[in-house]
Amino acid sequence: MTRQIWTNAVVLWLGISVIASAQYVSEFNTQGPSARAIGEGELKGGTGETGPYEVDAAWPQPLPNHEGWTWGRTAGVWAESPDRVFVFQSGELPALPADQRIGRHGVPGRAAAYAAKDNRKEHLLMIFDRHGRLVDSWEQHNDLFQSPHSVKINPHDPERHVWIIDNGAHVVRKFTNDGKLVMTLGEPGVSGLDATHFGGPTDIAFLPNGNFYISDGYGNSRVVNYSKDGKYLMDWGTWGAGPSQFNQPHSITIDGQGRVYVADRANSRIQVFDSRGQYLDEWPNIRFPLHIRASADGHLWVADMLTHQMLKYNLEGRLIYSWGVFGGQPGHLWGVHGFSTDAEGNFYVAEVFNGRVQKFKPKKGLEAWKFVGSLTVS
Repeated sequence: MTRQIWTNAVVLWLGISVIASAQYVSEFNTQGPSARAIGEGELKGGTGETGPYEVDAAWPQPLPNHEGWTWGRTAGVWAESPDRVFVFQSGELPALPADQRIGRHGVPGRAAAYAAKDNRKEHLLMIFDRHGRLVDSWEQHNDLFQSPHSVKINPHDPERHVWIIDNGAHVVRKFTNDGKLVMTLGEPGVSGLDATHFGGPTDIAFLPNGNFYISDGYGNSRVVNYSKDGKYLMDWGTWGAGPSQFNQPHSITIDGQGRVYVADRANSRIQVFDSRGQYLDEWPNIRFPLHIRASADGHLWVADMLTHQMLKYNLEGRLIYSWGVFGGQPGHLWGVHGFSTDAEGNFYVAEVFNGRVQKFKPKKGLEAWKFVGSLTVS
């Protein structure tokens, strides 16, 4: 009975989300910013469904021995290179009949399958090459992960360690590039609000000296600062809607000047701090920011779940450009939970509600400012 109640609640929530999303997308598009570039040029007409990109619908290729199964909640993607793209999903789910699907996999039915007994924990952490071929999968760690939320590689780390933020297990883990566990922060399965515990951590961002910040956001409402060796340094934030308060700090990034940006998801804003956690600014009215990344050209990109758009801001919080439409077809977006770029300018998105990762290639002949560009800044 409890399982059924939970399943019905998830399906109801998703239905409300679809209605609300359609309303917000309509409002956003009619107000104009998605069809206009401010300060960096003018657009004639709209941006198109995929903005400055074209989707590679054949990427990734189907997994081996995967018939009858589909991906679960796909939370994270990190492109180390065009031939080494890390993808994290929560486990495989039984594929749905075509008449039960919405979009590629059928999200309401797939949400019910979250509670199904026949889910299987396979292909949680996968690595693909430029052709979408699976080149590696960390099957040895499937039982280690509970609810993978983000995967990152420190862009300043010559050894290219892989960091996995697991909000369900309340831990952050550091692996060698080939999958050997070398550090665990937090106590697996135990939440807390102190120097050695997390309460649903969500994301990680790195300074050039190796120190890093973790947004600790589902159970707690804070940002935690660590040394490069994993030593606790400080934290800031409490629950609320005022300056330096958070309601689900869901993603975190650092610009080239060392300023820390936090996606304060349920407060519909981004907050800006200096490297010591001193409050600097607030960018309001960003409906539901799921993931943020600073770019090397001095901008901030935001994935907004309710408008289903990619939003480009300057570092003063001014909207420059946006693109994206809601849906489940190739090129459409539903719940972009993570994004990344590679050295060739390809753009990757991980979608929690479509249960997939997509690869977008830059369209030829467009101005460089329209593209997400290098995300080598943390």
